[in-house]
Amino acid sequence: MTSTSGDKSSTNQPEASEVERWASLIGGGAMVLMGLKQGSLRGALTALAGGGLIYQGATKQSTIQKAQEAIGINQPIKVEKTVTINKSAEELYRFWHNFENLPTFMKHLKSVKVHNEKRSHWVANAPLDNSVEWDADILEDRENEFISWASVEGADVDNSGFVRFTKAPGDRGTEVKVVLEYNPPGGALTATVAKLFGEEPEQQIGDELRRFKMLMEAGEIATTEGQATGRK
Repeated sequence: MTSTSGDKSSTNQPEASEVERWASLIGGGAMVLMGLKQGSLRGALTALAGGGLIYQGATKQSTIQKAQEAIGINQPIKVEKTVTINKSAEELYRFWHNFENLPTFMKHLKSVKVHNEKRSHWVANAPLDNSVEWDADILEDRENEFISWASVEGADVDNSGFVRFTKAPGDRGTEVKVVLEYNPPGGALTATVAKLFGEEPEQQIGDELRRFKMLMEAGEIATTEGQATGRK
């Protein structure tokens, strides 16, 4: 009698793929319906993620994990930017350390409320005229050198980051390095959506650091709003 283990293995594989394909289709459909019903940013992103799962199921991808990877779910977004500012590390650290100052040059922030020496509450702009909110705790604080923080459980946007202040070469002021990592609803898919609204994360942080430089060096942020263009 010949063994049937080879035949069983070969027949089970297509069945498993078929089950996962239907799981993608059904799960994606549920996400779309749920997202549309919510009528919010999170809902819109959920619907988009669901649409991606439906697409992966319809094209017969073999695993749900591949579908998730294809649409960017569970892929955190990391941004690093550095700017040199002609001010002392002490002055820059002192201004940044009061998180309530950050919305003055970070346009994506609506407000930051400091609760105590460790915790603060953040409200940020989001596409489709929505807002996202989270509480964050300071993880490490080295005076005039380094501040790191991370969102706490229940945040609309899971995120963490740090800012480092180091003396620039040639006595040219201070190098300010910012590193942010966040995992918004829908993962990297959110960043793709944000690009459509002119809010690509890396460009956004770069612009905000340039405004920080202008504010600290000149005492104000230069703007062209309301100025004549010079065109006839």
